[in-house]
Amino acid sequence: MTSGFDYDLVIVGAGVGGHGAALHAVHYGLKTAIIEAGDMGGTCVNRGCIPSKALLAASGKVRELRDAHHLQSLGIQLGGVSFQREAIAQHANNLVSKIQGDLTNSLKRLGVDIIRGWGKLAGPQKVSVVTTGSEKIITAQNIILSPGSVPFVPPGIEIDGKTVFTSDQGVKLESLPDWIAIIGSGYIGLEFADIYTALGSEVTMIEAVDILMPGFDRDIAKLAERVLITSRDIETKVGIYAKKIIPGSPVVIELADFQTKEDVEVLEVDACLVATGRIPATKNLGLETVGVELDKRNFIPVNDGMHILAGSEIVPNLYAIGDANGKMMLAHAASAQGIIAVENILGRNKKVDYRSIPAAAFTHPEVSYVGLTETAAQELGLAQGFEIGTTKSYFKGNSKALAENEADGIAKVIYRQDTGEVLGVHIFGVHASDLIHEASSAVAYRHSVKDLAYLVHAHPTLSEVLDEAYKRAIAI
Repeated sequence: MTSGFDYDLVIVGAGVGGHGAALHAVHYGLKTAIIEAGDMGGTCVNRGCIPSKALLAASGKVRELRDAHHLQSLGIQLGGVSFQREAIAQHANNLVSKIQGDLTNSLKRLGVDIIRGWGKLAGPQKVSVVTTGSEKIITAQNIILSPGSVPFVPPGIEIDGKTVFTSDQGVKLESLPDWIAIIGSGYIGLEFADIYTALGSEVTMIEAVDILMPGFDRDIAKLAERVLITSRDIETKVGIYAKKIIPGSPVVIELADFQTKEDVEVLEVDACLVATGRIPATKNLGLETVGVELDKRNFIPVNDGMHILAGSEIVPNLYAIGDANGKMMLAHAASAQGIIAVENILGRNKKVDYRSIPAAAFTHPEVSYVGLTETAAQELGLAQGFEIGTTKSYFKGNSKALAENEADGIAKVIYRQDTGEVLGVHIFGVHASDLIHEASSAVAYRHSVKDLAYLVHAHPTLSEVLDEAYKRAIAI
């Protein structure tokens, strides 16, 4: 590319998004450096996706082996099942170390320069790298900011990292409290409730809004709530928020009504996980040196090409990806954004199709979705003048699910009635996180249920729940 710069591309932040961008850039011959002040791999590898899935895998095995009724239905009988908390925690730690090492080595192998230190803008096409006692300026034709996010801790909540903690500490599984409160019923709250109940803890789940699982499609949430929450040792409080949390033994939680703000009760529990979402890590990035202001939620403003915006104007040669831009706070979305940013650096004018990016909660069973909820699809239809249709199919009618005696599940397809275009798919059931990708492709390519209904799925497989939903759509 243009000569006179230290690098064609400098990426600030070596999380999943930055890593994906770096690999794509070197594939096309860009001289690339990546700057990281903390752990290589960022939140996903070190404190999020990877260790939490290791804990879910281990605790899920414990739950399965302790479910005598389920095993007996398959003709299996076991004696007692035991586990070691420390060994489960070490499984997660080992996986983090392996993935972190693989990620770092892949960058080195492809010739990406890894620069340790705090990276921030020092003006157009300049990055300052700050380490203990030193600072240096490097120049780049293009810069991608990928600083990630941190857990959000609401006012009134004191974190000590031991008795009151976020997911950052939770993935270390340093203890198994007899009774733990979980603040929030989104992805993080659901997954940790799954882990803790499988390993023998009592859970009280506290949700500020008046329904559990507020971000999920309601048909899916209704069944998921029955299976994942009601049937387990989980007490729920909705429309209630934690006004104040004091660490200690016990942890003291002052609860109040979310609407009226009136005090409700005081809980005393052994521990408390604060799972109230994440906020962008966008402080001290030097954005003011290029005239960029954060939005009201402290996200970096970008367009769908990942160009950073100053007001309504594109800042040349500057991009932001991942949680820091707030478009879709998922690791694989960050990776997709990184690739799109590099594509635009190469002059290919690409945009991210957010509707086709799937999401999943890795509970037992799993929850996944892609595209629009029914409510969002109805709003789009009203705005654009079309009617929507919905179909559902159930795991209890699926031969593979019945063979495994895992029949709790549902697949829901939302589509345009005029063209049949798939607008959204939502799945709750065993292996939902794997099944969703067929639907993701359908949404990405704007396929119609009128065509999808004639695809052939192997029998007997779980994928037939989607096959059945598509066929029901054309039978209406």
